[in-house]
Amino acid sequence: MLRLDDHPSGRHFLQIPGPTNVPDRILRALDHPTIDHRGPEFARLTLEILEGLRKIFQTAGPVVIYPASGTGAWEAALVNTLSPGDAVLMFETGHFATLWRKMAARLGLEVDFVAGDWRSGVDPVVVQTRLAADKTHRYKAVMVVHNETSTGVTSRIPLIREAIDRARHPALFMVDTISSLASMDYRHAEWGVDVTVAGSQKGLMLPPGLSFNAVSDKALATSKGARLPRSYWGWDEIIASNRDGYFPYTPATNLLYGLHEAIDMLLAEGLPAVFARHRRHGEATRRAVRAWALEILCLNPDEYSDSLTAIVMPDGHDADIFRRKVLERFDLSLGTGLGRLAG
Repeated sequence: MLRLDDHPSGRHFLQIPGPTNVPDRILRALDHPTIDHRGPEFARLTLEILEGLRKIFQTAGPVVIYPASGTGAWEAALVNTLSPGDAVLMFETGHFATLWRKMAARLGLEVDFVAGDWRSGVDPVVVQTRLAADKTHRYKAVMVVHNETSTGVTSRIPLIREAIDRARHPALFMVDTISSLASMDYRHAEWGVDVTVAGSQKGLMLPPGLSFNAVSDKALATSKGARLPRSYWGWDEIIASNRDGYFPYTPATNLLYGLHEAIDMLLAEGLPAVFARHRRHGEATRRAVRAWALEILCLNPDEYSDSLTAIVMPDGHDADIFRRKVLERFDLSLGTGLGRLAG
């Protein structure tokens, strides 16, 4: 039988794209006794968390919290805004963009998936061209992964928003920030995003188990006519309950303790300082990769991720064998290649 203490002595070095290391301060917060999620102390906790999250997402609008992985927040973004048969424009930037596309198709949406090389972000020129050609406004949403976890490539969200605006297209703009929020500059309101998807287990420094939708007024208005089935994922009941500090379901109380602590840590350091720290570490990593005469997967320096770096293994070497040796010898976990990058 596997026991959690059946591992080498000392602290394991977790260096995968996510879940990331949970700081001790947050681990201690998670350890607090569970309180009544219908009581006044919990309501104060929720209201403080929601106020802090709006600062993290950089929005004055609602942020919806789910006890779910980021996959749940993907589904919530779709079912709250779209109807069966709606067409959406998506881009093949890597493994997770491909998974979001698969979910959209399973929900009965018509997906126009622009092929990519898994080494580049979304091209704003292609966005504008596709939308300008859509004279009947068939596309109801443009869906982009901001920071592709499988490739270390970042798509430039402000330029994509400008491309949508130049095409004068009314499509909703949805962005996955699961591996970028609270690590890289991201501005939900200023950049004109309608639904931002996020998760707890990366920049927010928590274990997996919470996910988020930041929602614009336009997305809220659109949700009133959306016809994809939704119950648990519905924004309306959650937002209504949140006004008083509560949830329509049993919340993940102890994860919310950790989230409260994470928000305090991020805001105390200041988001610009947090982003600068990740930029500094990202550039240090890239310089090390070049010094080792290895290749960074991302082709365009303007699209380098500051929260993770994907490195191409030299010909004749297998990444999974390398990862296994590193784990055995140094108790260090590195991320694996996913999808077409396996090995």
